[in-house]
Amino acid sequence: MTSTPTTTSRTTGEATPTRVVQDHLDAVAPALRSLHAQADLISAWGTELAHRLMAGQRLLVAGNGGSAAEAQHLTAELVGRFDGDRQPFAAIALHADTSSLTAIGNDYGYDEVFARQVRAHGRPGDVLMLLTTSGRSPNLLAAAETARAVGVSVWAMTGPAPNPLAELVGDEVLAVDGATPNVQEGHLIAVHSMCRVFDAEVKRSAR
Repeated sequence: MTSTPTTTSRTTGEATPTRVVQDHLDAVAPALRSLHAQADLISAWGTELAHRLMAGQRLLVAGNGGSAAEAQHLTAELVGRFDGDRQPFAAIALHADTSSLTAIGNDYGYDEVFARQVRAHGRPGDVLMLLTTSGRSPNLLAAAETARAVGVSVWAMTGPAPNPLAELVGDEVLAVDGATPNVQEGHLIAVHSMCRVFDAEVKRSAR
């Protein structure tokens, strides 16, 4: 193709596919700005998580829908690797155990699918990371409350604050501005940034 894309159709006046893509890319800007503003928190999480997992604690993560995929991406980076070869670390995606998820949902209701697993797996000193664009999912709120009851630290990545999960978690929340798709993109950038800090701290501690 040699023609130059135009921003609107000459026949209908509607936005062209290229303009739609450009508008989406422009909409990522608020998410990036909020991540820059919270860089210290992301850095602190990566450093703290490295020390906890090196000491034998575990990371539990959960989310719904696209946020579940983002959460599972995080566990894959820790159990596998991110920047380079290193030892694997304990990270469990609670939504990935479909038999437990569906059994708990069937017997106790969907609001309890993560909370019951936190009660089963969580130990004092572990971290529960919750990812959500709305911050309103009842199953994540229940998981956060259960984690606190059993001595598990709760960290959250949400969409714009205020929202119920951000209010529950307090200082340990990364609230990303933007529409839902852009918030999820921001969460992935935060995950990768945190993993980069995590790996750097593991390497530094091994010297």
